[in-house]
Amino acid sequence: MSDQIIARTDGAVGRIIFNNPAKRNAVSLAMWQAVETNLAGFAAAPGIRLVVLSGAGGKAFVSGADISKFESERASAEAVAHYNAVTARVYRQVAAFPKPLIAEIEGACVGGGVALAAGCDLRLCNESARFAIPAAKLGLGYGYEGLSRLVPLIGPAFAKEMFFTARLFSAAEAAAMGLVNRVLPDGELAAYVADYAQKIAANAPLTITSVKAIIGQVLADPAERDLAACAAMVDACFASQDYVEGRRAFMEKRQPKFTGA
Repeated sequence: MSDQIIARTDGAVGRIIFNNPAKRNAVSLAMWQAVETNLAGFAAAPGIRLVVLSGAGGKAFVSGADISKFESERASAEAVAHYNAVTARVYRQVAAFPKPLIAEIEGACVGGGVALAAGCDLRLCNESARFAIPAAKLGLGYGYEGLSRLVPLIGPAFAKEMFFTARLFSAAEAAAMGLVNRVLPDGELAAYVADYAQKIAANAPLTITSVKAIIGQVLADPAERDLAACAAMVDACFASQDYVEGRRAFMEKRQPKFTGA
């Protein structure tokens, strides 16, 4: 396990922190593998209701791949194939994660950082955050799968602008294009996200996970939609003890205590 990935819990909130601040949280193969392991653990943990991804050091969320590792990790065709397979798995794991994922974006969010954030459900950043996909400055190819997550989020015109110009976009521009949900003043992001996460964790987990899954079905190809599964998730909510608790708490004018059952 890489010590450059920190995983911890705060009650029902799981946290994964990219901890390579000297390189603006550039990500090595070992770091991707650690993220994969920790996400799987949080997905399987019944007490964890959502996960926050963030970067250490205050200057970057994730600034893409750790280029200094290319000689040891991506020097041969076989090594490149292995690296690409691992990163593709992680991006898919993020996109398919069954619980809410929040990207807490402070500072630079570049290349793979944008791809990682795009796979999350919610993205919150500080005013100093900057976003870029510099593939065109490096001659890199960018495949269908990565674009298929970004384009529905910000639209084709903004996606083309990000790629064609390869420039830095401000937090305000990111908000205008729909890349982030909220922009917080510098110094206020961490506290806001912590409070935001706790509020989400206090809500009914069956409702939240079912809505996340059903929105995924709404965005899927019509031929691949499973409407019966959507209906079953809704039925499970109404059949749950949490639905009973929610009704009673409302009538008794108190905060509900949901268990996810």
